[in-house]
Amino acid sequence: MKYMLLIYGDEEKMRAIPKEDASKMLPAYFAYTEALKKAGILLSSDRLQFTSNATTIRIRDGKTNVVNGPYAEAKEQLAGYYLIDVPDMDSALSWASRCPGASSGTVEVRPVWVMQ
Repeated sequence: MKYMLLIYGDEEKMRAIPKEDASKMLPAYFAYTEALKKAGILLSSDRLQFTSNATTIRIRDGKTNVVNGPYAEAKEQLAGYYLIDVPDMDSALSWASRCPGASSGTVEVRPVWVMQ
């Protein structure tokens, strides 16, 4: 079964972290990613750019509205993801609890609907 581990964090806090402190966080993510690879369950992962680089599109009543930046204000923003293939939700939760993002933000675990 495929699960998305969606990593949320506070962009304002992330921007305020000095570069030398931010670079100390990377080894934890590299180790976590390597563990997922070694377990043979990692399908994909990426870090996302800040929401200020996003473009949001909404179609309402046949009218297209394009907005630069995020559409909704939120305390935490989607910062990245891991797509994993594990037997069940318990396994996905176990892996999510080891994600470095869980200690400073939130990791949402969501099953993927496989379209056939």
